[in-house]
Amino acid sequence: MATDLHELLRSLRVWDPETTELPVFDPAAAPAEPLALFAEWFAEAVAAGQPEPHTMSLATADADGTPDVRIVMLHGADADGWSFATHAGSRKGRQLAARPYAALCFYWSAQGRQIRVRGPVTAAPATEGQADLHARSTGALAAALTGRQSEVLSSTEELARASDAAWERAQREPDAPVPSWTLYRLSPEEVEFFQGDARRQHVRLTYRRTEEGWTRHLLWP
Repeated sequence: MATDLHELLRSLRVWDPETTELPVFDPAAAPAEPLALFAEWFAEAVAAGQPEPHTMSLATADADGTPDVRIVMLHGADADGWSFATHAGSRKGRQLAARPYAALCFYWSAQGRQIRVRGPVTAAPATEGQADLHARSTGALAAALTGRQSEVLSSTEELARASDAAWERAQREPDAPVPSWTLYRLSPEEVEFFQGDARRQHVRLTYRRTEEGWTRHLLWP
């Protein structure tokens, strides 16, 4: 039976104050730099049972400035930045070549938390990209070997043939090179931590990078 979309949307509720318990976030106790807080929140999301906490939205723009967004996997976060990977010739790879700037967003519903990161993006040396790929699963290597990401596909049968061949090669050659596979690093200029509150008194703490280091500001929700 068809359901009216707007009626369904109006029926949904988020964070009922009488039944929802969310973490309390004291921004005054937050560390001086965002990476430490990210690592803390990430560990807490894993402990809370958040499904796939390492997935994130990646927003880019093409040469004309038209925005684009998709879900990708976080490959690491350290002093060099937040990292993710893709084929250089994919849509996001081409967009990053034209406009090397991006934004990330994590949403962990189990705790009512969001983390937003934005800044310039650079490609890591090819050796690092290949090492990152080969440290992952056979399936990840097979997907990379399948290649042709974002190109027009003629049929699902063509995909099945290419995927089967890639799986066979990935199992036979676990170190098979994929020259187009690229590890990207986003160097954060701004990082926002959002802690939801059932009474809508959300806490938003933003870190901004300056020449002297990181500054912190609270934002109205």
